[in-house]
Amino acid sequence: MATKFDAAAYNFRKQCPYIRKDLLRWFPGHMNKGLKQMQRKLSSVDCVIEVHDARIPFSGRNPIFTTTLTGAKPHILVLNKKDLTINSLIPRIKDQLKAEQKIENIVFTNSKDQNCRGLKALRPLMVDLIKGSNRYNRSEELEYNVMIIGVPNVGKSSLINMLRTRNMHIRHALPVGAVAGVTRSVMTKMRINNDPKIFMFDTPGILEPTVTDVEMGLKLALCASLQDHLVGEEAIADYLLYWLNKHSKFKYVDYMGLMEPCDDINKVKGFYNSKRIKSTYQHGKSHNINAHILLWLNNCNNIKAFISHIIHQYVLNPSLNLVILCRSDACILSLILYPRMLLIHTSLGSS
Repeated sequence: MATKFDAAAYNFRKQCPYIRKDLLRWFPGHMNKGLKQMQRKLSSVDCVIEVHDARIPFSGRNPIFTTTLTGAKPHILVLNKKDLTINSLIPRIKDQLKAEQKIENIVFTNSKDQNCRGLKALRPLMVDLIKGSNRYNRSEELEYNVMIIGVPNVGKSSLINMLRTRNMHIRHALPVGAVAGVTRSVMTKMRINNDPKIFMFDTPGILEPTVTDVEMGLKLALCASLQDHLVGEEAIADYLLYWLNKHSKFKYVDYMGLMEPCDDINKVKGFYNSKRIKSTYQHGKSHNINAHILLWLNNCNNIKAFISHIIHQYVLNPSLNLVILCRSDACILSLILYPRMLLIHTSLGSS
């Protein structure tokens, strides 16, 4: 549906903002070492669970996993952070993944919710797949070993912690964080179930050594799979602004107090800064925009506390075959300052 701002945005950018590929490259030594460790442990593994961000189900997964880790073992794709998606879209996403990527076992989870149905379904699915597979050298073993893999910051350690809590009533044991790169080595296996005995290997997030698709890299950055300072907060925010304009999501205009949509992130930041300066002077407070933005970054990490103020809204555009999802007005400011609060669009049927 056309809006009053469509004409103003007619001449805005039609292509993804340019960014040097080397800014999206993040393959530190621990990733290379971790991948080799994972390959060495594969002979003692019965099942591989690949965790990915449910907000970008069709992009961002590491193709290296298919050739090195998942091909010879039972494989489950866990799309985590389902609380940041729309439940009604899940069946359609599953159908497309099965049709296009030949993935049969797909589970949506929220690793922060102990009562999540996906978490409940994961254990019996693992057991059934392992029992139905040829375990070769492990056929006499009574315990099951499962390896968790995925790109950075998709919730691998959180998933293990919640499975331990749910199945064994044991408090969290693995360190987790809101930034990429907390897990940096293949750790000692952790028991997540007693009957049957199931152990899990936590692993570091592994990205492709070279980013071939810049826009895919920026989507990963929006989901915090790349560290902000490596890509640049302004570059991430600029991609977000481009995306909002491209898909006619103009709520940021009213919330930011702009007269019309803007295609220049520097102008948006400048306008916001001027409003903050005026507000702080009126209230007799000192002005420190960098400190304010840092505060927003830290506060918006706590999605669970923030989620109650958010309303999911989406538009299905048949001509583009895109499902476009964004947050309500309560989050528009954080979309500019902290873009991963945006629910990334799901490209159903698009490349």
